[in-house]
Amino acid sequence: MTLLAANILIVDDEQAIADLVEVYLKNENYNIFKFYNGKDALNCIENEKLDLAILDVMLPDIDGFSICQRIRDKHNFPVIMLTAKEEEIDKITGLTLGADDYVTKPFRPLELVARVKAQLRRFTKYNSAEPNQEENLIAFSGLVLNMDTRECTLNEKKLSLTPTEFSILWVLCSNRGRVVSSEELFQKVWGDKYFTNSNNTVMVHIRHLREKMHDSAEHPKYIKTVWGIGYKIEK
Repeated sequence: MTLLAANILIVDDEQAIADLVEVYLKNENYNIFKFYNGKDALNCIENEKLDLAILDVMLPDIDGFSICQRIRDKHNFPVIMLTAKEEEIDKITGLTLGADDYVTKPFRPLELVARVKAQLRRFTKYNSAEPNQEENLIAFSGLVLNMDTRECTLNEKKLSLTPTEFSILWVLCSNRGRVVSSEELFQKVWGDKYFTNSNNTVMVHIRHLREKMHDSAEHPKYIKTVWGIGYKIEK
């Protein structure tokens, strides 16, 4: 069976960077939709079926954070943010709004390509799994996760989770009763090497996930922090 090439959106007002990223991704046979401003990008999001978006934070009209937020209103495909700033707050803001990953400028094009492939592998895996009721459904304590539909409900109310948030919860629930280290969680969810700042990425997503589940770090019902190690969901 021939797999269709993924449709990738690139938005960056630095034309040289956008053009370079386009060349590298086209070399991987991806279909590219490239724009230098937010308005045209939003129009594309409304009219095209996309599989992944690469958004620059700083744009002349609409910032990347706002575009990410608009995407999350209707879509769950992966979003990678590009930021020229080293400030951790920018990264945290993007992740909190639903971004799945971020890359700081200047970056190596091949690194970005690797991040794109990792996100698409994870997203494709969770959207094309063969139906298996026993293996692809987790239900306990009012929480239900369905891998086939990638839907999650808590006490019969649907939770609007990003692909990354769903992945984190799935890994933790699949390992109920066992502590999952931050390193293991990062490697399973992001499919990338674990570095020191990777722990911040995991922490931000856990915090956002808890907020959506109305769970707390101080008195958790579901996700417990095991300090210095990782996270755990009791059986």
